[in-house]
Amino acid sequence: MNNNKTSLMVAALKDGTVIDHIPSELVFTIASLLELEKLDSSVTIGYNLHSNKLGKKGIIKVADKYFSDEEISRLSVVAPNVVLNIIHDFDVVEKKEVIIPDELHGIVRCSNPKCISNNEPMHTYFHVVDKQQGTLKCHYCEKEQNKSDVKLV
Repeated sequence: MNNNKTSLMVAALKDGTVIDHIPSELVFTIASLLELEKLDSSVTIGYNLHSNKLGKKGIIKVADKYFSDEEISRLSVVAPNVVLNIIHDFDVVEKKEVIIPDELHGIVRCSNPKCISNNEPMHTYFHVVDKQQGTLKCHYCEKEQNKSDVKLV
């Protein structure tokens, strides 16, 4: 046991995923988005941790879980630039930055109430026209919207 009261002990992850560099205000949004409350494996959430890069950050450790491309795409809409660390046998075997893809399928709703995707049983489809600004363009009605204003499907 470490007797140094200035250090925080969190169990190391044997296998799973660590989501790091999360803006603190998005930690619980991400936990909900990824439906972590439904998992049987352990989930550790760090909130308002010190970060030289962000000031304050969040971190989520999920044991025995590796996220699908669809889950990562959903994550990219809410929190681009977070880092996923893939852990096997206590070692980081892969580190990847989450970046919004060029296209989003079935992830966000079109804000145009007359859009066919809101009136027919079909998946939404958006082109990301500006990754820096987060501008999305509906494939069907061509309405542009900012990712900060979108609603997830």
